[in-house]
Amino acid sequence: MKENKRTILFLVLGSFFIANAIIAEFIGVKIFSLEKTLGIMPVEWKVFGNILSFNMTAGVLLWPVVFIMTDIINEYFGRSGVRLFSYIAAVLIAYAFLAIYMGINLSPADFWINKNTKYGAVNMQMAYSQIFGQGLWIIIGSLVAFLIGQIVDVTVFHSLKKRTGDKHLWLRSTGSTLVSQFIDSFVVLFIAFYIGAGWELSLVLGIGMVNYIYKFAIAILLTPLLYGVHYLIDRYLGKELAQQMMKEAASR
Repeated sequence: MKENKRTILFLVLGSFFIANAIIAEFIGVKIFSLEKTLGIMPVEWKVFGNILSFNMTAGVLLWPVVFIMTDIINEYFGRSGVRLFSYIAAVLIAYAFLAIYMGINLSPADFWINKNTKYGAVNMQMAYSQIFGQGLWIIIGSLVAFLIGQIVDVTVFHSLKKRTGDKHLWLRSTGSTLVSQFIDSFVVLFIAFYIGAGWELSLVLGIGMVNYIYKFAIAILLTPLLYGVHYLIDRYLGKELAQQMMKEAASR
């Protein structure tokens, strides 16, 4: 019975982690205005010589959840569990991009090219290609940033856990998330836009800083959710099994 609960939890956490990582990659093609979404005026901050607002990829909605799931998996299954799901997620993201590339290059049906919609005639092939056809450098940047972020997150998490034991979950989880998302925010932009698109370094740093401010705030706000998930898992496993798994995880 205990092994069944352990296995089911492992599969549920891993599936949710991988699903969120893949979905975040694909909704990330949309750039949205946080201020307009909230119905407020753009902040227009001057960052590294650039006037910037909170215009961000829609992927930022889910990446904080991915990093929280990383810490939960880390808490109960250790570094080996996080590494396993991180590698699986990276391979599946790459596979998904390959599948979409193949889909884009299929010859479209004539009636589908100029399709009548409620927005008028739309070139569906062009729309499909624009929405799903992310550039190679963006794909490389996002995958590299994801893997580096995961490695940093799990390393910082275990370093803090050695110092805090089972206490201060918020410190090791939020602390590791803030460090890993700081690195993630700049790595993806540096690879995708500084190397891949030739953007000015000041612009890359400015956008990265604005994105990190958002991620920092979200990580703090999601701390109660972390405790809520932790509580539900402990109830599901039972106190004895939960403590046993966390003890084993700390040594992995």
